[in-house]
Amino acid sequence: MSENLTTPIGRQAKFCPGCGHPIVLMMLQRILKQHNLEAQAVLGLDIGCSLLAWNYLPINTFQTHHGRVVPTMVGFKRARKNSLAIAYVGDGGAYAIGWQSLFHAALRDEPVLVIVVNNTVYGMTGGQSAPTTLSGQKTPTSPDGFTGNTMYGPEILHQVSNPEAFIARTAVNDPKQMLDFLDKAIKTQQAGHFALIEFLSFCPTNWRTKGIDTVKFLEERLKSVFKVGEIK
Repeated sequence: MSENLTTPIGRQAKFCPGCGHPIVLMMLQRILKQHNLEAQAVLGLDIGCSLLAWNYLPINTFQTHHGRVVPTMVGFKRARKNSLAIAYVGDGGAYAIGWQSLFHAALRDEPVLVIVVNNTVYGMTGGQSAPTTLSGQKTPTSPDGFTGNTMYGPEILHQVSNPEAFIARTAVNDPKQMLDFLDKAIKTQQAGHFALIEFLSFCPTNWRTKGIDTVKFLEERLKSVFKVGEIK
């Protein structure tokens, strides 16, 4: 774990142009600063595009193995009960290799915050199909259009989570809702319960979109399949 409390936000950022990750991280930083929680917060990063956030925020941050960020942050929270433990992961790391750990963290009502950035593909390794890939979506591993089932992680987790848990979905083009949900999720962890927010995110590099078409893909495709709001 590295002390990085003076690093300017955005220093040495490695995300692709148009990526939604910087928006999520910026909103997270805004909430932490607003509540004076920067020194208390600890950000665990999964492997994938999420690992590029390792020096993006002026808070303590460390990387984990792929799919292991949730149990790592659960362990950290148990060891340092006064910390604000945040697991930062993509949809592949959360709903594929990391699904077992995520599912049971919700089932046990572990007091951690899980941030899942959902861009419907495995972004770092070339845009292959992921658990959240949309029906008919073309990727390098589904060149004729994806024909499998699309996974709805928050909806499944809601079925096994404590009634006091906070589970929600928002999108990176709705900053007001992003801030509202982050605020509620942090307060949920502070109250001793599990919290998860899924952020529908841009990935123009692997969607092969430019400009307004990137926003349209999120608005017209992702939001028509993944309903935003609190999962109740």
